[in-house]
Amino acid sequence: MDTAPLRDAYRALLDAAATVADSGGTSPVPPAGEWNAEQILAHVSLVSAATIAAASCVAAGANTTYDNRIALDTWTIERVIALAGGNTGLRDRIRLQGDALCTLGGPMLSDAELDTPVPTRLLSKDTALVDQPMPLTTLVTGLAEVELPGHTRQLLALLPDGTRAGAAT
Repeated sequence: MDTAPLRDAYRALLDAAATVADSGGTSPVPPAGEWNAEQILAHVSLVSAATIAAASCVAAGANTTYDNRIALDTWTIERVIALAGGNTGLRDRIRLQGDALCTLGGPMLSDAELDTPVPTRLLSKDTALVDQPMPLTTLVTGLAEVELPGHTRQLLALLPDGTRAGAAT
């Protein structure tokens, strides 16, 4: 599996997070009902951790599931922010998680392991997007193609209008 798109998606997300963190405000205010930068990063960290866990279980020959509901839980998100030490700690954690996923999704797992069906439940804003088995490789590529770019855009939307255009990816 080519993990270059995943690595690029993590890099773009982390660049956007750094841009937002360096934009002058200590915590840019999100639109009503949206997350701030730290909450977005904590969510991404939780999703990344769940993906690492699923890949590790497959590598260990164990049964696994993938469920993103804990990554949407407000208490858990705030707890991860505190445990990571805020924005900088979250960015460091996500960088290392991205490295781990690129290793797991690349040379460490065989094609047969990457094709392992994983019972999956994905929600977004209380709407079920997926509730069926998916190959592990689809979970990993979904991060690169949908999840991380979506949160990169969400982070960039926190920038003041004047700086948003220059920071767009």
